[in-house]
Amino acid sequence: MRFRILEVLDQRDPFRIIRFVFLIAIVAIGTSVNAADDVQQSDEDSRFLVKQSGKLVRKGRLDEAEKILRALLGREPGHSAAKVQLAYVSLKKRKLIEAYELSFEVARAEPKNSRAFAVLGMTLLTAGNFKDAEQILVSSLRINKKEALAWAGLGMLDFYENRIDKAIENLREAAFYDDKDPDFVFSLAQVSARAERYKESALAYQRFLDVSSDTDSERRERIKGLINFLTYLGRKPSMYDIAGADRVSVRIELLRDRPVLEVRINKSDEPLRFVLDTGSGISVISRETAERLKIKSITRGGLARAIGGDGKFEIVYGFLKTVNIGDVQIRNVPVYIRKFHQTDERIDGYIGLSLISKFLTTLDYGKQKFSLIRKDVADELKVVENSDLFLPLRLTPSGFLSGEVQLEGIENRLNFIVDTGASVSVISDDLAGTEEIGRFLREEKLRVIGAAGITDNVRSFMLPRVTFGNHSRESIMAVALDLDIINEASGFTQSGILGGNFLKNYKLTFDFKNSKVIFSPLNK
Repeated sequence: MRFRILEVLDQRDPFRIIRFVFLIAIVAIGTSVNAADDVQQSDEDSRFLVKQSGKLVRKGRLDEAEKILRALLGREPGHSAAKVQLAYVSLKKRKLIEAYELSFEVARAEPKNSRAFAVLGMTLLTAGNFKDAEQILVSSLRINKKEALAWAGLGMLDFYENRIDKAIENLREAAFYDDKDPDFVFSLAQVSARAERYKESALAYQRFLDVSSDTDSERRERIKGLINFLTYLGRKPSMYDIAGADRVSVRIELLRDRPVLEVRINKSDEPLRFVLDTGSGISVISRETAERLKIKSITRGGLARAIGGDGKFEIVYGFLKTVNIGDVQIRNVPVYIRKFHQTDERIDGYIGLSLISKFLTTLDYGKQKFSLIRKDVADELKVVENSDLFLPLRLTPSGFLSGEVQLEGIENRLNFIVDTGASVSVISDDLAGTEEIGRFLREEKLRVIGAAGITDNVRSFMLPRVTFGNHSRESIMAVALDLDIINEASGFTQSGILGGNFLKNYKLTFDFKNSKVIFSPLNK
């Protein structure tokens, strides 16, 4: 048909075919130019939308950023930058499966996309897959050494593995390459505080407030209070100084499978009952005990989020000049002061990890003894010669220790907090909702008392086997709790808590400095 038309045109006017072809060419060229303009305009609009979503993410407006990105991908399903950015938003909202799928798809299709590799690595790290996360993050930096998110990921991984100085170095790299991202500055502030670099930490938290547009007023109030407290600590020459004997061994009482020991504070001769709490980074003293001993607050810092009750309690910071455990004295000890909700037992406080972090610590549930040996003395005497006996633990920014646990029926190992301050073990609501664990539900419901109050009618489960390292126990009861509050602060997903009903079967030797523990069974 096309040739017939040309033939007719040619019969009428021999020059008209030339004009017709020329006209078609002009129209085609015009259409091509317009299409190219449209494509260029579309690309510019898409880049603008991705950039706009990034600004919203920095401001903490994740829902708005997600809406923009999903709309863009609805029009352009293959837009890789939008996919990677949506993966990052999903990561921040803890939608880890979606974050993994989106970032993995782009990384596989675009092996030179450093941002896709960085988001993928951070997703794996948040899920607790440390080995693969490290490989992916390193690959991102091989592609682009200026990829700030990859530096931040490696920094946090180093922190979890207790390489504190290396962690700070990598987080500084992240903040150098992207000094406008509040997350990098916030992480640097957390790690600096754990390294007892209080002045640096306070400055980093202030920087976070300056660069962030976080609309969460409670969080900002917490950080302001923390800055005041860190500034106060920064004026002190040192924290947690050790005096007195190089070693000590004291009796403990097991109260609902929690180890309780006597301490004395601030030159007072009154014996106080403190729970050893490896689930807390900083020590805590009850409001009533603080008032009785005239321990005043240094500053206040808004509301903290915790398990129990309405999920919140007021943050009040205090400071103890001395804490005595037997003949060992620890000087300059920061503490929280808060209300204790348990009324049927006398507990004055909780010993956090920081207080005993410079000791090799042994908790013997069988002999009911608690022992401390200064770490330098223990190393010199080779108290523990076989390092192969140690099981690795990981630090979290919120100050507790986490280890890998295997539950019967679950293929993958899960991260559990090792918490001597918890009477009973815990699994997350998410884990309890799986088919593998749901079948172990018990009829009995329990009351749980947490830092923020009391929760009734909590579901309980009888786990057939719980394994930590090479050590297993059968028929371990666990309660199911919402661990989102813990996971928001821990940096990587925690699926549960190993409490006293598991730990009481062992003699535990903690090397807090190197984040390791020895489990010695009390019986075969």
